[in-house]
Amino acid sequence: MSKTLIRLDELDQAASLDEQDYRGKLKKYQLKLLNQQLILRESKRSIVVVVEGPDAAGKGGAIKRLVGRLDPRLVRVYSIVKPTPEEHRHHYLWRFWNKLPGAGEIGVFDRSWYGRVLVERVEHFATDREWQRAYGEINEFERQLIDDGTIVVKLYFHITKDEQLARFRLREADPYKHWKITDEDWRNRKKWNLHNEAAEDMFEKTSTDRAPWTVIPGNFKWFARVRAVKTVLDAVERALGSKG
Repeated sequence: MSKTLIRLDELDQAASLDEQDYRGKLKKYQLKLLNQQLILRESKRSIVVVVEGPDAAGKGGAIKRLVGRLDPRLVRVYSIVKPTPEEHRHHYLWRFWNKLPGAGEIGVFDRSWYGRVLVERVEHFATDREWQRAYGEINEFERQLIDDGTIVVKLYFHITKDEQLARFRLREADPYKHWKITDEDWRNRKKWNLHNEAAEDMFEKTSTDRAPWTVIPGNFKWFARVRAVKTVLDAVERALGSKG
């Protein structure tokens, strides 16, 4: 296993892009990713993209740019919320097995099975034994996917606590974005350090040679979006052995 030793409070958030550079690079990488999608379709392999990070870290905006130029018939985005009563009756990985992409398809998970070792750990929705056991279960789950030909890409967007506060306030003031901010977001913020600690443990225990975590500095949205698309593109090119 490749250990990703990183402290989120030490993450360099200085990287940024001007608008011209942002638009040029984004368009370039989106086109290349579209070309890779066409190759993927013929290869009969699939892609799973896991997207995690704190509230208001820019996950949704990055996902929008990631899939925005792709063939929508071959892409599914899943926004993961708390399990339904039916899902709750099964092992927590059951509901993710049901959403895995088919051959030639891409599945993007806006939050994922890592909730067991992140929010469920912090909020005590899972027992200590359950979330501690989950590291091994998740690694085995991803190993099975990869052995079956699935390309697994894991992205973690991170912002500073001050930047999160600024984005929360903007959401509260914007009538078109007010729905994005909830009381739960404010409650989560009070446990900022606990959420970071859980994430750092997750990197250490689940960043493997075959399914590593990429931690993306998110304070500058344009940089984070381009970095996300480029990271997925690079992973697909390596796996398929082709350049778009």
